[in-house]
Amino acid sequence: MKKIVINGGKCLSGTIKIGGAKNSAVALLPAAILADGIVEIDNVPNISDCDALIDIMKSLNAEIKVINDKVTIDASNIKNKLITEEFSTKLRASYYFMGAMLGRFKYVEICLPGGCNIGSRPIDLHLKGFEALGATVQKEGSKFILRADQLIGTDINLDFASVGATVNIILAAVKAKGVTRILNAAKEVEIVNLIDLLNRMGANIKGAGTSEIIISGVDFLHSASIDIIPDRIEAGTYIIMGALLGENLKVDGIREDHLTELLLKLKEMGVNYVINGNSITLNKVENLLPIHVKTEVYPGFPTDLGQPMAVLLTQAKGKAYFEETIFENRMGHVKYLNMMGASIQGDNKNVVIMGPTKLTGKDIVATDLRSGAALVAAGLLAEGETVISDVEHILRGYERIITKLSDVGANIKIVEI
Repeated sequence: MKKIVINGGKCLSGTIKIGGAKNSAVALLPAAILADGIVEIDNVPNISDCDALIDIMKSLNAEIKVINDKVTIDASNIKNKLITEEFSTKLRASYYFMGAMLGRFKYVEICLPGGCNIGSRPIDLHLKGFEALGATVQKEGSKFILRADQLIGTDINLDFASVGATVNIILAAVKAKGVTRILNAAKEVEIVNLIDLLNRMGANIKGAGTSEIIISGVDFLHSASIDIIPDRIEAGTYIIMGALLGENLKVDGIREDHLTELLLKLKEMGVNYVINGNSITLNKVENLLPIHVKTEVYPGFPTDLGQPMAVLLTQAKGKAYFEETIFENRMGHVKYLNMMGASIQGDNKNVVIMGPTKLTGKDIVATDLRSGAALVAAGLLAEGETVISDVEHILRGYERIITKLSDVGANIKIVEI
């Protein structure tokens, strides 16, 4: 078992380079098996979620080459086999093989996906989308069996602008007969990245970045290559850390237009930052203002930055409000922040944060990926030693986080227990 040990209170100075977006990578890698040719994906983050997806593709007989941050996928000899619990439970995004395998073979067997425990996160919308395209869905214990004689394009109106459902329906519909329209589609930049790859492969998809995505089915997808966009959540996490402890901390390789809502909130709090092209430089501010943060679907404030943002709000002078609207179990960090000295009260949707409060290092637990990032931020800020357990959650989504923080002055290490 691994733990992260932090001795806090150190200023962060230097440069952190942002890697490829996790939430793009976990969609692009499964999408590659739809091609009748070789797909090259550059800027793939070095995280365990990507390793797990590559292991799934290898188990299906795809040929994979990984050189630094480039992954080359040749799925020409892929076999349609059961994706077992051994593979599927390692990450939530294993469910993208539902859409990709259904799109390629019109048949898929896969066990329930894994991932963070941040709420029920049902896949009903995915399954309804597959059924609308003509597939039948059968559940046997923890296994789903999806089959279709033919997938036929249709209009699919999502009850909620779900990223996962939007991606899975795109993957299934890209080789369907006729035209599929996804209404109330998710608009995240990671979906735009996915559609860019598929169109380079020969797909005919319009409306990327809007709430209506139109997919005209094609018979053949060919070789293509793409770069994964920068990870806006990784960038946002380090930006928040810079607001807490920065001393000319530079976060490099960002897309400002992907961080609009976070930057607006930081400006509202009085955070001192300067943007120069694809980098942002931050310095700690003593007199942070309390604000109201409400997570929303893109382009609103991202739910994945809500937990790290809560740490920054503990240092604001006065009463701050945080509202989570996407997931019903995304307050796993609150218990541990309060143990460290924060003053946070509320429920699983709304909390009030009183600040500023002094944080002290404790033995704490990462309950999910983004709560883990929040606790790392708290540990960097706290006086004394913080020991974080269940760090596998963190390593799923933040590449080389220990090295990146150590290189800018943090006293942080990972230990085997």
